[in-house]
Amino acid sequence: MQYILLRAKSQSSGSRVRASRFDVAQHEIGIETFKLTAAEIADARRDDSLLAMAPPMPMSYPRVPERLSSFSPTGTDRESSWGILAVRANESVLSGEGVAVAVLDTGICEQFEGLEAFEHIADRMIIKNFTRDVPQDTDGHGTHCAGTIFGRTAGGSRIGVASGVSKAIIGKVLGKGGGSSETIAAAIQWAAVEQGANVISMSLGMDFPGYAKQLTDNGVPADLATSTALSAYVENVEVFRQLSDWLLARDLIGGGTLLVAAAGNESRRHISPDYSIQVAPPAAAKGVVSVSAIGRGNDSETGTAAEGQDYSIAWFSNHGATIAAPGVSIVSAGLDGSPTLMSGTSMAAPHVAGLAALWGQRLMNDTGRIQASEVKTRLCGAGTKLDNIRTADAVFGMATSPL
Repeated sequence: MQYILLRAKSQSSGSRVRASRFDVAQHEIGIETFKLTAAEIADARRDDSLLAMAPPMPMSYPRVPERLSSFSPTGTDRESSWGILAVRANESVLSGEGVAVAVLDTGICEQFEGLEAFEHIADRMIIKNFTRDVPQDTDGHGTHCAGTIFGRTAGGSRIGVASGVSKAIIGKVLGKGGGSSETIAAAIQWAAVEQGANVISMSLGMDFPGYAKQLTDNGVPADLATSTALSAYVENVEVFRQLSDWLLARDLIGGGTLLVAAAGNESRRHISPDYSIQVAPPAAAKGVVSVSAIGRGNDSETGTAAEGQDYSIAWFSNHGATIAAPGVSIVSAGLDGSPTLMSGTSMAAPHVAGLAALWGQRLMNDTGRIQASEVKTRLCGAGTKLDNIRTADAVFGMATSPL
């Protein structure tokens, strides 16, 4: 069976890698995939350099719920970047200058150099394709997410939370048919270590039902398939937890990185308030800033509530997230640069990644360095508690900008 092995490449003073945060910080992590027998798996688990191991699992971006798929936005909706106003990014004197942000998704549109949304950062953009698909974004999801983080304008309307970031790092990890946890783990390492990302945004999640179905379709009995998928799920969460711990620990030697991920869209609160699903991996991993989605007013399905009404959690948004952000009827860049409307926790996570960039710049101004753990502390500490957002849905309320 294929397994992802997360190892520390070197150790100091002969102690186990997990002995202290400083020990963790000094090690580089190697990510390898091998086909292992049961005996080899047992041997690997006894290796002191092993941080985590897991079989690769299918990954994809959280799909737009069916109740939103038929929503046709009006011209006013297309022109209004309400998410920028909600998180108060328009009031901030900060732009993300000096901060490097990575987006791991479906890539970015092919002609970004000539687009209004991205032309300002075209010469500061690094792109790598981790899939077997074409290198450019053919879906639009990654382009939309990138626009929300560092896009400037689309159709004359501001779409980006932090359009002044100094470096944009684009990793295409989802192609036709999605991606895998193996690829995404490798892309996290690339973006953080090789490219120096201070923040990594991931609007994607683990396809647990899809993996279980894949096993049953291949002839595995249903109970065994469920057990195998559940074990793989837990082990993959541990892989992402170890990666997050390591990236945050690197603050001690410079070069820490904050992971931000979408909570997932599997809840169906419109059917029942109790039909709420727990946040999905990689957002479920400890240390990752998981993001739930909010809409305007009680009508969070379309986000067309009258101005001044309270925000509320989106009916599709999973619970147990770290923080919430706008995720219903969000305007950002389409593949051709024109304003495009999308909904989901996928749209909420880039708002928070952009805000993390603003907090990173504030930290640089205040202390002369960017520490990922301190960015996380300030980001969460500035969350706004709202009556319509329960702590169970987003522990720190709605994310807001440093002013």
